[in-house]
Amino acid sequence: MSWAEPRGVLVVQHLPHEGPYAIGTALEAAGLPVRVCRIWAGDPVPETPDGLAALVVMGGPMAAYDDSPAFPTLAAELALLRAALEAEVPVLGVCLGAQLLAVAAGGTARPGDGPQIGWGAVRTTSAATADPLFASASSASSAPGHLRVLHWHGDTMDLPDGATLLATCDRYPVQAFRIGGSAWGLQFHLEVDKEAVGAFATAFPDEAATAPDLHESTSAELAALAPHRDGVFERFAALVASRAARTTTRAFFTLQAATWEERFATDGPRYAAAVARMELLPGQRAMDMGCGSGLALPALRAEVGPEGVVLGVDLTPAMLTAAAREGRADLARLLLTDTCRLPLPTKSLDGIFSAGLIDHVPDPAAALREWARVTAPGGVLLLFHRSGRAERAARHGRPLAPDDLLAEENLRPVLHATGWDLHRYEDAAHHFLARAVRTG
Repeated sequence: MSWAEPRGVLVVQHLPHEGPYAIGTALEAAGLPVRVCRIWAGDPVPETPDGLAALVVMGGPMAAYDDSPAFPTLAAELALLRAALEAEVPVLGVCLGAQLLAVAAGGTARPGDGPQIGWGAVRTTSAATADPLFASASSASSAPGHLRVLHWHGDTMDLPDGATLLATCDRYPVQAFRIGGSAWGLQFHLEVDKEAVGAFATAFPDEAATAPDLHESTSAELAALAPHRDGVFERFAALVASRAARTTTRAFFTLQAATWEERFATDGPRYAAAVARMELLPGQRAMDMGCGSGLALPALRAEVGPEGVVLGVDLTPAMLTAAAREGRADLARLLLTDTCRLPLPTKSLDGIFSAGLIDHVPDPAAALREWARVTAPGGVLLLFHRSGRAERAARHGRPLAPDDLLAEENLRPVLHATGWDLHRYEDAAHHFLARAVRTG
């Protein structure tokens, strides 16, 4: 199995002058590499968000409803946004990017009632006070609940069901919004600095002429806006950085979910044999940690019987959907959560099965400690892989690494330090298995 490594943030930029500006500054300050897809120069739009920590889509004069040759990448950008939404990759869309985000989420984009250009006010909604990015909007404005921002658009959008409106104005009601918990759209140009305003005016002189005080007022407007602008983008960058490992893992497995079952369906007997080595008893409580499509769930249910409890936990919604599609929601309770931060009481489990997960979590020791927390003394942890370490290394064209966590000399002390005693270790030609018991 190959795992996606974080490759930073992708910025889809349609024109040279409509760059990320303050967005890029905040991302780089957070230590996030920024890669630009230059649509105007013919750069291809990635087919998937695999490996991305976040996706930013900037503005442009194109229309989010126009699939003519004037916007040849429209379909590809919408597909990338839909994939990012499905995998819960953080997204930020600006102007055209916001309209594309709305369309990708099931809304519509359409022409407005004429250009809205220049500095003007928007009102933040009550929902903005609890939003991860906009919570401090009022404190950054001299008039609570109001912001003066740079408008430069003639199109608008209708939001899909479930979207949260964050900012509005009378003429163009949709000014900022959130889709789910990790995607934001900004109709206005919050990202601008003095260089950006000058670049916009140079690129679109006729439009700039409709806002005659644009240049004279920019310095004062930016001085008032800067605290809010910087706060919003710093919070976005912090959110992206804190979720980077989880985001890339989820994006990788979202792509795999549709074919996961057919790829590994014949492994059911292997999983059943491994589960049997846990020596669970009827009526006990067991969990498949990182369950994927749930190959181990039938065996776990058979071991604990109808009176026992079986949980299937995964970080990727698409994987749990695949498990439900295979009928495994009838065998176990499927739980969407970070496998390193479990919403379970202490000592609530008797056994944990985990296939191919522990050496890929960001902090294996922290994960093992969390798994120990939710396991009762005497409970069992079984780490399993359908391939031995040497077999996997050869398949990936690399030698066995001396610091490989799953090497016995490395795994045993880590388990001991996190509350487990290693009782059985098998690194065979065609499987890996480590059985540990919770100390206490």
